[in-house]
Amino acid sequence: MNEQRIVDRAITSRRSIRRFLPTPVDQQTVRDILAVASRAPSGTNMQPWRVYVLAGADRQALSQAILSEHAVGGGGHEAEYQYYPAPFPEPYLSRRRKLGWDLYGALGIQKRELERMRAQHGRNYDFFGAPVGLIFTIERSLELGSWLDYGMFLQNICIAARARGLDTCPQAAFAHYHKLIRAQLGAGDNEVVVCGLALGYADPDAPENNFPVERAGVDQFATFLWR
Repeated sequence: MNEQRIVDRAITSRRSIRRFLPTPVDQQTVRDILAVASRAPSGTNMQPWRVYVLAGADRQALSQAILSEHAVGGGGHEAEYQYYPAPFPEPYLSRRRKLGWDLYGALGIQKRELERMRAQHGRNYDFFGAPVGLIFTIERSLELGSWLDYGMFLQNICIAARARGLDTCPQAAFAHYHKLIRAQLGAGDNEVVVCGLALGYADPDAPENNFPVERAGVDQFATFLWR
């Protein structure tokens, strides 16, 4: 397989995995992934990312602390930044709804089964069973450009993981519990929790890992001015 096909396969085989096997991941593998990902471009080479890598008892402790709050409604916890627009414009609203109902459909969750929906959302905080969880933060004083750079770093992690036969799920849900997370990890108040990310081996038989996820065609988002 030539280099182009290897890279393309790593990109196109990436999907957000929502059930992982308990198979351990070696710490050196995670270090290698982060080292590769750190080659992401950033304005004036600022490299605005900070990563907390959790496994074993440390991962479980963070998950349990958040799940305890989530179980009683999660009141008082809100992200420090707004991820989604309000109100949701089209076509983004339709895409979001389709993904949600396709996921719930794969799991056999009906529209009015609110408790089952909530339970599925809660699985975010156990990193969907992945053996490794990562929490990403950014210096509070940094501006929008650094957040754009951060996206390239996160994508590099997902692709580098796929190249090693691993899977991921980026999780904005963790940002809601930023106060609890900072306290649990010993992070400073100057750090904004960007997201979490589950890392491990996908459960190949889980229905939530096997429903199709559509992508818009190139002509739906690209304008070519080519003469």
